[in-house]
Amino acid sequence: MKPVYLDYAATTPADDEVVKAMLPFFGETFANPSSVHTPGQKARTAVEKSRSRVAALLGAAAEEIIFTSGGTESDNLALKGLAAARRDFGDHIVTSAIEHHAVLRPCETLERQGFRVTRVKVDATGMVDPGDVKKALTEKTILISIMHANNEIGTIQPIGEIGRIARERGVVFHTDAVQTFGHLPIDVDRLNIDALSASGHKFYGPKGVGFLYLRKGTRILPQMEGGEQERDRRASTHNVPGIAGLGKAVELAGERMAAEAERLAAMRDRAVERILTGIERTHLNGHPRLRLPNNVNIRFDGVEGEALLFGLDMAGIACSSGSACTSSSVDPSHVLAAIGLQRQEAHSSLRFSLGRGTADGDVDRFLDVLTVTVARLRALAAGRGARG
Repeated sequence: MKPVYLDYAATTPADDEVVKAMLPFFGETFANPSSVHTPGQKARTAVEKSRSRVAALLGAAAEEIIFTSGGTESDNLALKGLAAARRDFGDHIVTSAIEHHAVLRPCETLERQGFRVTRVKVDATGMVDPGDVKKALTEKTILISIMHANNEIGTIQPIGEIGRIARERGVVFHTDAVQTFGHLPIDVDRLNIDALSASGHKFYGPKGVGFLYLRKGTRILPQMEGGEQERDRRASTHNVPGIAGLGKAVELAGERMAAEAERLAAMRDRAVERILTGIERTHLNGHPRLRLPNNVNIRFDGVEGEALLFGLDMAGIACSSGSACTSSSVDPSHVLAAIGLQRQEAHSSLRFSLGRGTADGDVDRFLDVLTVTVARLRALAAGRGARG
């Protein structure tokens, strides 16, 4: 039987048109785009075309886009580069307790360098209160970093309001939009965003390429030093095939985003309703409405999440227990802990995420297998309890 992939939040397949757009830059147009000769300038034209496409989808200017190796590098460049550039003006950073580790760990590094970091708490749905962000600000605050939507529970944050607070206080505002760029409309001016991170493989582009949007006039210190690429903001020879593929993925996202979000949200809601009404002792993690159109995170009381994952995988269905970046950790998700779940509750949670290749029949098959697997695991657990 055909496998069912329901882990699009972890990564997406490169669209066929994206792969086709990349192929010439592995061979016939292979030159270094920093070279002044004609072959090099052909490669540069492809890089700049992709830069313009990214900028257009954000309502930004092309020169405000910095190409990177992906979301993790973009977050690191934003946190470390923006903090270092503002150290003379302050030493305080505000973020949230549910950020991706690509933000949380750079914050820990900055703390070791003498910066102070406030991690704002979230409510039981994973929502950041803009009022809490405002209360956390001091005269020494130089940077706010709040993700657009959470990768594990899908909650979409009120970044427009947080951005307005940052703008009023003269604080730079960064958002990790790895889960939303290419899936939800983003206008950096309307949302008062100064810096934004994204990664190509989350919206049907290639792995190993991403970008950081940086508002014009916002100073940053490069974290990759060497050549003068990206206007001296990020050294390294350009990944031309990856950048060309990212540009094509952006073009396709702009064309398909609205219809895709509507389709996925309908499947998501149908799946959630069937699980919550058809399987006892289940709970939705994250906000019930303000969530990514493709993301579902459910807690199954009395079921070990890892056993559930293995059971689904044996049936050819790929899901996740949280972020792919920390899937090998035995510790409970910091996101689920932040919304108030106890250790066992966090370990009883499953994330599945829909995508461009998901059909209604895939969802139906998943739900059928899920129902049987949960019942089997609960029966096994009850049997062990009776023998004990």
